[in-house]
Amino acid sequence: MPSIQLRSATVDFPIYNARTRSLRHDLLRRVGGRIQPKGDLVTVNALRNVTLSLFAGDRLAILGGNGAGKSTLLRVFAGSYEPSDGTADISGSVSSLLDITLGMDFELTGEENIFLRGAFAGMSPAEIKQRIPEIAEFSELGDYLHLPVRTYSSGMMLRLAFAISTARAPDILLLDEMIGVGDRAFSAKTSKRLENLMDTASILALASHDPTTLSKYCNRAVLLRGGEIVMEGTLTTVLKAYEAAPPSHHAEPA
Repeated sequence: MPSIQLRSATVDFPIYNARTRSLRHDLLRRVGGRIQPKGDLVTVNALRNVTLSLFAGDRLAILGGNGAGKSTLLRVFAGSYEPSDGTADISGSVSSLLDITLGMDFELTGEENIFLRGAFAGMSPAEIKQRIPEIAEFSELGDYLHLPVRTYSSGMMLRLAFAISTARAPDILLLDEMIGVGDRAFSAKTSKRLENLMDTASILALASHDPTTLSKYCNRAVLLRGGEIVMEGTLTTVLKAYEAAPPSHHAEPA
C-alpha cells in the first residue's frame, strides 16, 4: 500500500566558507528555511522536525510563503533529500515533476535520454523500450529524437522531459505548481495527462499559491513556516489561516 511517513524529519544544509551576508541570503532564498551562521560555517535549516503521514486517497496541499520549505518537503517525499535527522519512509512508485529536466544529458540524443531518465525512474530496459513509441508520439519530436538534446529549443526539451516524466502512472505524484509546457495545443495535452495522473495516483502532494487549484485537487493541507509545519488539517481550515496571515508571514525572514 503506497504511503509517505515522516517522523521528526529535519533537513540541514551545511555550507562552508559562506562568509558574506549576501551569499547567505541567496542560499536562504534558493533552499528555504532558516540560516544558522557559526564562523565560516552556515547551516541552512530547510526543514525542521516534520512529522507527517500520507496514505491512499490523501491529496495534500502544501502552503507557505517563499522560502517556507515547500520544495524541500516535496524533495524529501521524492527521496531526493534524505533527512539529516529523523526518518522518511516512502512506499510505492513516485513521479516527481519538480524539475522535469533534471538528469538529462545534453550530449545524448533524445532517445538515449529516454533510456537514461527511465532508468532513474526505476524502469527496466525492456519497459523503457516498450514506452519509446508512446513518448515519441506524445512529444511530437519526430526525427529530432535521434539528435543530441543540445540541438533542441527549450520548448522541445521540455516536451521530451514531460513526456518521459509522465510516461508511467505513479502511486505517488508530486507537483510544485501546475505545469504548462509548449504552445496552447500542446499545453492542453499536458493538462489532460496531468489530470489523468492526478486522478489515478494513490497519493498527491501539490505545492501551490493558487487557492482555486488547491481547492480543485486537494482534501487536506499543511502550512509551513521557516521549515516547520505550523498547522495541519482540512484544506478549507488551513487555507483560511494562510490567507488571513499578515503579508509578512507569507515570505520567510532572511
